[in-house]
Amino acid sequence: MDNPTRLDARQVGADSLPVISIAGLCAADPAERQAVGDALRAACTQTGFFYCVDHGVPQGLIDAVLAESRHFFALPAEDKTRLDKSLSSCNRGYEPLRNQTLEAGTPPDLKEGFYIGAEQPESGGLRFNQGPNQWPMAMPGFRPTMMAYSAALTVIAERLMQGLALSLGLAEDFFITYCRDPQITLRLLHYPPQPANPQPGEKGCGAHTDFGGLTLLLQDGSGGLQVRGPDDGWIHATPIPGSFVVNLGDMIARWTNDRYRSTLHRVVNTSGGDRYSVPFFYTGNADYTVSCLPGCLAPGETPRYPPVTVQDHLRAMYRRTYG
Repeated sequence: MDNPTRLDARQVGADSLPVISIAGLCAADPAERQAVGDALRAACTQTGFFYCVDHGVPQGLIDAVLAESRHFFALPAEDKTRLDKSLSSCNRGYEPLRNQTLEAGTPPDLKEGFYIGAEQPESGGLRFNQGPNQWPMAMPGFRPTMMAYSAALTVIAERLMQGLALSLGLAEDFFITYCRDPQITLRLLHYPPQPANPQPGEKGCGAHTDFGGLTLLLQDGSGGLQVRGPDDGWIHATPIPGSFVVNLGDMIARWTNDRYRSTLHRVVNTSGGDRYSVPFFYTGNADYTVSCLPGCLAPGETPRYPPVTVQDHLRAMYRRTYG
């Protein structure tokens, strides 16, 4: 098996990370919708990663998100620190450089971030990771841009869940309860250039799988995302303009009894410049109980995981990487 701490990776074609148009999920013809479901099934069982195109999110909004992100991370350190997520009751706000270690036994991740979620007032009874956001007051366009983008990506994630239902032979609306009042997290990330002489195993983001349901990643043109291939080597997920890179989180793997893959990935920023990316994490309704899906057990097979609520699953995952 390839050493996960090695930083080399190989280029691959789009047949290794498939490109899937999701326009057919809006078609009136059930066969067109099912064709997207079939493509998703192949991607989810083989790689757990794919490029999503024809999603309908305006390019102007995508460009604005990246521009606001670059502006925020260029602010003076003291301005960003005023919004530190340690000041939030729900993990919202600024995350300093080297604050998280996603790969056990390696140096902390060489990245800084900013967490945004659904805007909810501070009050009693809020669930894990739910509450008010923190906002940079000197950037008037930041909040409306991020809220508009979060709303647009929520629609795409719900459409993908429809496609996943079709991929599993379920009714198209099977996940409708899971999608009601969903937990979402928008995470702005800035990666400085990889140091010329890094510590052993040091990288922008350590090898990890994502926690929840779906991740929709917006990349700039720098590259750096690497995905664990079927042969246990690392492959580049080269940016494709106009696409999102979509991957499944641990919860989907758990839900399907590991029929669908939650795949290791990491970031090594060797571009020589700053890298910006924006993952959108779609985790679903906090109270929803995830248990093995119909059709994901072979005769005589038992579920590998006990039922768990979305909220309890998230709590366990945060404890794992933030200690």
